[in-house]
Amino acid sequence: MGTGYRRYVTSLALAFAVIWVALAIDPLDRSDWALENVLVIGFCAGLAASWRHFRFSRLSYTLIFVFLCLHAIGAHYTYAKVPYDAWWQALAGRSFNSLWGWERNNFDRVVHFSYGLLLAYPIREVFLRVADARGFWGYFLPLEFTLATSAMFELFEWIAAEVFGGDLGVAYLGTQGDVWDAHKDMALAACGAVVAMIATAAVNRWLQRDFSREWSDSLRVKDPRPYGEEEIARMVRQAQD
Repeated sequence: MGTGYRRYVTSLALAFAVIWVALAIDPLDRSDWALENVLVIGFCAGLAASWRHFRFSRLSYTLIFVFLCLHAIGAHYTYAKVPYDAWWQALAGRSFNSLWGWERNNFDRVVHFSYGLLLAYPIREVFLRVADARGFWGYFLPLEFTLATSAMFELFEWIAAEVFGGDLGVAYLGTQGDVWDAHKDMALAACGAVVAMIATAAVNRWLQRDFSREWSDSLRVKDPRPYGEEEIARMVRQAQD
């Protein structure tokens, strides 16, 4: 990979660092901000640690950058209090929520949708290049992984809210009184991933000559032998030989 690639990725990293530091100054709720950034710090550390062995495309790093910036904004204000409606009203002269008929602060909903929309493609890169997923599985597995990690995050939120409780727990959950908040968040992440994978499949269908054949081959049974107890028996026989 050339210097242009390195320069681009370095620029994204520096830009996010500047944005993150700026939004780390005087957040609305310092405790919630710290809790919101636990996973971010771990994620960024993982990206840095994987640099020598696995490097994403410019497109994937850009998508990751946009998502992290959205999350940094949410962490600064707490998701339930991001003043996007006031910003829009100052710019356009009318309420943004009124345009869509929203009655709550939906910044968290937008970010959950963006999680699937923006991160499904980088996840697909991992499945293609590490797990060698092809055809149908190259689109289905990123969707499944997005939904699975979204569910894991909701469980993490629940545990954190139980452990810390009080105002911090309420601020971190950000349900705003909606008992179906977690379900809607997961559904939106899945919808975002579906949109991303449909768009990716459409581009590949247009550019990839063997798209249909690869899709068909990916659904073909590669090993007709049953696994489970029969595979265990085969391994036992091999170990005894």
